[in-house]
Amino acid sequence: MVQLPENFINRMAILLEHDYPAFLKSYSTVSKKGIRLNPLKCTIDVLRKNIPFTLTSSPFSPLSYYVNEEGIKIGLLPMHHAGAFYSQEPSAASAVTVLDPKPGDRVLDLCAAPGGKSTQIAGLLMGKGLLWSNEMVKKRSKILLSNMERCGVRNAVVSCCYPDVLCHRLAGFFDKVLVDAPCSGEGMFRRDKQAIQDWSVEHVRTCAARQSAILDLACEAVAQNGILVYSTCTFSKEENEDVVTAFLERHPEFIPEDCGVSFGRSGIGMPWARRIYPMDGGDGHFVAKFRRVKENEQTCLMYQITAKQDISMAKKLYDSIIKESWQHNIVKIKEQFLLLPPKLPQLDGLGVLRAGVLLGESKTNRVEPAHGLFMATTANQLHQVISFDNDNPCLFQFLRGEEIAVPNHIKGYAGVAVDGIVTGFGKCSAGKLKNHYPKGLRNF
Repeated sequence: MVQLPENFINRMAILLEHDYPAFLKSYSTVSKKGIRLNPLKCTIDVLRKNIPFTLTSSPFSPLSYYVNEEGIKIGLLPMHHAGAFYSQEPSAASAVTVLDPKPGDRVLDLCAAPGGKSTQIAGLLMGKGLLWSNEMVKKRSKILLSNMERCGVRNAVVSCCYPDVLCHRLAGFFDKVLVDAPCSGEGMFRRDKQAIQDWSVEHVRTCAARQSAILDLACEAVAQNGILVYSTCTFSKEENEDVVTAFLERHPEFIPEDCGVSFGRSGIGMPWARRIYPMDGGDGHFVAKFRRVKENEQTCLMYQITAKQDISMAKKLYDSIIKESWQHNIVKIKEQFLLLPPKLPQLDGLGVLRAGVLLGESKTNRVEPAHGLFMATTANQLHQVISFDNDNPCLFQFLRGEEIAVPNHIKGYAGVAVDGIVTGFGKCSAGKLKNHYPKGLRNF
């Protein structure tokens, strides 16, 4: 049984009334674990075949599943390395389901680290449109970038920027904006002891003030008729319905819109919003949806390549590795060659860590290919790929960074895959593959 703060218990008893006993009972059970399929890299049939546990569908997203086994180190599995799935508490998928991104949309995930919701959005965009994933804490933004790269996202910008700067510069640019706001984390109590230790009534009030400030900034980025979704992983009315009510009072240009889902239950006095409690199948979330009904002129300039660049070596490398043309611009920024998604806004001054996909880095008289280039491709797009079954010892050697044996006829750069899902690359010569799997990602 999780030891809950007394003030929290009293507040929840008042909030839930007759549902409180069921809520309290849920804390005698463990938090439900889940994963989410990444459709950019895998199908559910291939995933089920290559993981050592069974899956049960979750109500919070068509891509989300409950994991029914305990004690498995999911992060060490080859299919995790390959980006075939993302580990995610099931109800955390609810906000993106309500946001409902469609291929071709421009989407901003304003508080994006560690990347669960951004990679979910990317999977639904299916490479079309643009995703801008922002995290203003530098250390967390690097984790976000790593997860986006692992999941093979091509059409995204990852930034570390303060919301006031970002939303002002990109005013009116986005069709859909997600604010998964930093909160007091009451929905994490079953799986995070630190969240319990950090909780206090004063912390709840501080979070509510910060959430209101972020929403006031986020709304500037929403285009006319665009959607703004606000979500938290907490239960307090102060951080949820009270923040929403005050936002709508301050911003008559937005109107509430029904979330259009059946999971969870209605918000308090807000039938169009959704609350999720542990007894609803997830640890806890709140989601509210708004539509901008007044004009918001797009003010940002679009990205243009201003100087002529010699990209011949990068283009030659790309063509030697990948069969099909990529309808993105190749640009050189400092020593890096990037494959930029189309229809980008100007990037200067917005703390951009990565735009598009890193093709490679310039070395003396050559370009060294990047891990991200291979992660953003499928096996059938590569000229050369070595695919292993998920239990092949050579695959585990590769994930430990070791040299592995390959057929003698394979020369040069080749992708390495698990059942056809690319997980990295190496350079082949004389029947050996020199390992290029990044050191920070390796199993030990």
